[in-house]
Amino acid sequence: MSKIAIVYWSGTGNTEAMADLVAQGVRAKGSDADLISATDFGPECLDEYEAYAFGCPAMGDEELEDTEFLPMYDAVEPLLEGKRVALFGSYDWNDGEWMELWEQRAEEAGLVVVDSVIAKDYPDDDASADCMRLGSLIAQ
Repeated sequence: MSKIAIVYWSGTGNTEAMADLVAQGVRAKGSDADLISATDFGPECLDEYEAYAFGCPAMGDEELEDTEFLPMYDAVEPLLEGKRVALFGSYDWNDGEWMELWEQRAEEAGLVVVDSVIAKDYPDDDASADCMRLGSLIAQ
């Protein structure tokens, strides 16, 4: 049984709801899922987990949240080379370009991105199913 870290930042609760759904997908596969706020995660936590799901909504001009999430992510990303990660987050405007940029960044850093999921605002039924599928994928 693998142990998966689901690390997220949520300003409105939309990305937090997605994190809960990803955790459900992980647990449905028989793996352990720890939901962790971005402020409570750092390089010292990495050895506890086999894989990681990171969640952050689009902020500003299609960017990752830069006060709490991005500093944490900047610190752990170089240490995750060759590790399996999943990415997820919500957005309210534009078309979700921040996720494409984030995936590209992660892949260029050598992370193994199993997949990503975005939701427009609060996850609807389709996005909820996608989040659970994402949890299932990262738990494999």
